[in-house]
Amino acid sequence: MPDPSVLGIVLAGGAGTRLAPLTDDRAKPAVPFGGVYRLVDFALSNLVNSNIRKICVLTQYKSHSLDRHISVTWRMSDLLGNYVTPVPAQQRLGPHWYTGSADAIFQSMNLINDENPELVVVIGADHVYRMDPRQMIAQHLETGAGVTVAALPVNRQDAKAFGIVGVGGDGRTVTTFLEKPADPPPLPDSPEESFASMGIYVFTTKVLVDALRRDADDPDSRHDVGGNIIPMLVEDGVAQAYDFMTNKVPGSTERDFGYWRDVGTIDAYFDAHMDLRTVDPMFNLYNYRWPILTHVENLPPAKFVHDTGDRVGRAIDSLVSNGVIVSGGLVRESVLSPGVRVNSWATIECSVLLHNTVVGRHAEIRKAIIDKHVVVPEGVKIGVDKEHDRARGFVVSPGGITVVGKGQVVTE
Repeated sequence: MPDPSVLGIVLAGGAGTRLAPLTDDRAKPAVPFGGVYRLVDFALSNLVNSNIRKICVLTQYKSHSLDRHISVTWRMSDLLGNYVTPVPAQQRLGPHWYTGSADAIFQSMNLINDENPELVVVIGADHVYRMDPRQMIAQHLETGAGVTVAALPVNRQDAKAFGIVGVGGDGRTVTTFLEKPADPPPLPDSPEESFASMGIYVFTTKVLVDALRRDADDPDSRHDVGGNIIPMLVEDGVAQAYDFMTNKVPGSTERDFGYWRDVGTIDAYFDAHMDLRTVDPMFNLYNYRWPILTHVENLPPAKFVHDTGDRVGRAIDSLVSNGVIVSGGLVRESVLSPGVRVNSWATIECSVLLHNTVVGRHAEIRKAIIDKHVVVPEGVKIGVDKEHDRARGFVVSPGGITVVGKGQVVTE
C-alpha cells in the first residue's frame, strides 16, 4: 500500500508574550535557540526528516525575521513538488486577522484545497523535541481515526498546566479533552500519570475540513484547535491518542529519548538551554541520524586565546558557536550564539548569549539571557544582583533569570 499524501501545517502565528522581551521584536518561532537554531527549526526538521516535504508555515505577528529565515533556510527542491513556504495572514475571508489556531487553518483552506492531501499534520512551531511523525501516521491509519493527538505521559501534579487527553481502557480512544484541569484524569495503567497534549495532530483531511467549517459557524467558539476542534471530534467519537513514548527516533540516546519541552516562558527557555550543555545532555544536538537542520552563518570557527596567569580563554560544559572569540575570559555552563565576544577576565556562568553580544573586560554575567547586539561594558555585572537588574530596566523571570533585550543599553 503506497504512503498517503500528507500536507504539513505549522502554526507559527502566536504572539509569544510570555517570552518577552525576546519576542518584543520577533515572532516566537523565530527566537534563536541552542546557539545556531531558531525554534521553528525543530518542528520543520521533524517533518522533513520523516519525508513530509510539503509544508505551510502560518505566520502572523512580527513575522519578518521568521519569513526571512524560512525563505533563506528552508528552500526545497521543487523537482518533486517539495516546498516549505511561509503563509502570512491574508484576510481571505474578510477584514480580520486570525482569531485562533483553528481560524488560521480555516482562513488558509485554499492551501488544503490546492494540495488535496489525504492527511494533514498540524503542529506548533515552538517546542524542542525530536519525533518521527510517520509512526504516528501509521497508528492513525491503523485505527481509522478522524484525528490522532500526540500525548506525553506526565505526573498528575504537573498535568494541571497542560491540555489533558483522557483515554478509555484501551489507552487510545480519547474520551475527554480538558484545558488545564484541576483534577487531571489518570492513565488506565498508570494512576499517577496523565496524558498531556503536545499540540501535534494528524487529521484525516475530510474530518478536519468539516470540523473547521462547523467551528467557523459557532459564534461562541474561540476557534482554537486544542480548545475547540479536538473536543468537537472527541464528542464525535473519532479521536485517538498517540503515546509519544512509543516513538523511536534514529540515533536517540537513552538519556534524551522522549525529550519534549514547551519553551513558552523565559524559565522554560533557559532550562531547555541548560539541558543541552552537559557531557551526557538531556537533549542531544549531536544526533547526526536525525539532524536539526538550519542555516549556518558564514563565519570563521570559534577561537580561544590567551593563556597567561588568570587570563585564560576557556569554555567548560558549554556550547560555543561559530564566530565566537573567547579572549582571556571564562565561559562555564553556558550557550554562546555566533559572533559573541568575551573579553579578558570576564566571567560567563549559566547564561545564554545571543548573536554578536560583546562582553567587556572584568564583566560578570550569571543566570542571564542576553539578546542580540548587546554590549556589556567593562566591569559591569548582570544577574548577580537581581534587584539591581530590575532597577536598570531588565526583566527578571520568576525563576530568577535576568533578561537583557535586543540591543538594550547596559549601564553600571
